[in-house]
Amino acid sequence: MTVNSPLVEAEAEGNQERPGAALRLLRTLGWARVRWLLGLFWAAVVVVYALRSGVPTDRGPLAAIVISGLSISAIGHGWTAMRQVVTDWLPFTAVLLLYDRTRGIADRLGIPLHEADILRAEKWVFGGTEPTVWLQQQLYSVTEVHWYDALCTLVYTSHFLATPILAAVLWLRDRQVWLGFIRRVIVLSVAGLVTYVVFPEAPPWLAARDGLSPAVARLSSRGWDWFHAQGVHDLLAHAQADGANPVAAMPSLHTAFAVLVAIYVAGRIRSRRRALVHLYPVAMGFTLVYCGEHYVLDLVAGVVYALGAHAAVGWWERRAEFRRLAQARSRSADQHVRETAGVR
Repeated sequence: MTVNSPLVEAEAEGNQERPGAALRLLRTLGWARVRWLLGLFWAAVVVVYALRSGVPTDRGPLAAIVISGLSISAIGHGWTAMRQVVTDWLPFTAVLLLYDRTRGIADRLGIPLHEADILRAEKWVFGGTEPTVWLQQQLYSVTEVHWYDALCTLVYTSHFLATPILAAVLWLRDRQVWLGFIRRVIVLSVAGLVTYVVFPEAPPWLAARDGLSPAVARLSSRGWDWFHAQGVHDLLAHAQADGANPVAAMPSLHTAFAVLVAIYVAGRIRSRRRALVHLYPVAMGFTLVYCGEHYVLDLVAGVVYALGAHAAVGWWERRAEFRRLAQARSRSADQHVRETAGVR
């Protein structure tokens, strides 16, 4: 199977460039070695940044980390490969940054907040029990951080890393597959943004704070204390308080993106163990409900949005491919007619 890596595609054109003295010197050292050394330096910088500032959750730093890493992988493949990194990733990143900056529109438009109604619906589905409250009554301890709190925090934090990391891997392996993944990410983000505007909803922790249910603690960053990383805990909690839209609960895009990641990863694993990948969105869903971030109804909506975006983009891609093949056949038929008629 041919792998349509953008680096492989760009290398043919890049090899036609006549290198200067500095490039010739680098080539004597070996481009693979240069990339390997720069990659180690890049990894060390990322680790130091994560240890000092915590796992990045903002798309700006994440984009800088991903683009700089991919730029290192393009070294030695010609300037065309380097340009490909920029032209592919900057527009995609700009769309997601715009999404982050505009998802609080509902607050400014004054659209009523859905709070008591969604809580009543959740309790009706579960026979009068609110799953978040029940889970925290069974598992949460004010005085002790358990190992499962730490695991939940890792699962929650993975939301900020899984999508960009998978996108980077797909870009390196096959740009066409990457394009399909990115289309789904963008469609899912836009669908979530529109829903947040027309249906702003308070999560369980906010409804409890407003006195609509028993006390619900927001536990998604608490597990860092189990790792004795209080600084990371504080940074994530601060980012949640200042940077996130607190009424963007329906649908749960944490769940939606976990489902999308699972679909793409499982689809590229030939082993029977690929079914284990689907435990990731399950773990994400449990984490979100237990930590007070989402209702179960939000999770269901997230799954529906993810599957809907995947199906809709897949339908559009099949239609586009059908049109492309039809146009190619038409051009081939026209060329055959002209050649038969002796027209060149």
